[in-house]
Amino acid sequence: MLARVIAAIILPALLVAAPLRAADTAADLAELLQLGDIFAIMAREGEDYGAEIRDEMFPGADTPDWTQSVADIYAVGRILPLFVETMSAALAKSNVDLAPAVTFFGSDLGRRVTALEVSARRALLDDAVSDASRLKLDEMRAAGDGRLALIEEFVTVNDLVDANVTGALNGSFAFYRGLADAGAFKNSSEGEMLAEVGRQEASIRSETDRWIHAYLALAYAPLSDEDLQAYIAFSRTDAARELNRAIFASFDLVFADVSRRLGQTAGQILAGSDL
Repeated sequence: MLARVIAAIILPALLVAAPLRAADTAADLAELLQLGDIFAIMAREGEDYGAEIRDEMFPGADTPDWTQSVADIYAVGRILPLFVETMSAALAKSNVDLAPAVTFFGSDLGRRVTALEVSARRALLDDAVSDASRLKLDEMRAAGDGRLALIEEFVTVNDLVDANVTGALNGSFAFYRGLADAGAFKNSSEGEMLAEVGRQEASIRSETDRWIHAYLALAYAPLSDEDLQAYIAFSRTDAARELNRAIFASFDLVFADVSRRLGQTAGQILAGSDL
């Protein structure tokens, strides 16, 4: 049931390393990262995930309030300020020089990377595009396409798989906690919930790995190998690594909040309470 949940947290590494300083305002930060667009895409993904929860947990039930609740939980006006506040606080505590990030993302390559990553994320809202991207990845792997070595290096340098798996597992636990808060898991201990989350790790890791590689292969197809190598080199800088940690921590917090609220709302339905 929670396999789709990772799609709502995985973001391109570009959004992990944007040119910001602690003195930047929250509005400047959101604009530089194009977070309004990204969170709008996440809200669309959330609609699909909410439909999957509905179909699995209470199939056939008349739950119009569930659809509205999902929309409210994923509302950009609610979760974007939470993210910006969290990331701004993290950046304010950092002593890392962000000048290399400013230089990179002020360049032509930086602007092109931004546009490609956001465009690809939006394109994957279409199931046909998503399926085609996975088939393309399989074809590239079967053919031993050299581009995959660069993509794998990029994934490794930015720790994209492990970081997103951790976020997905935390989100899964938060969902179960939300169910318990609403009285749906009255007889389940925290240990039992953690055990259930642990049983999901292998499938989540497999799905995350494939999604990330398919997404990046799609997003970076227009880039030359030299461009991608330059992006990888930037990703190795202290500025990129520090911002990477800050943004993943911020998304973890937002995603845990979203997941727990979804669990609470679903739990209210299962427990026979009004939303």
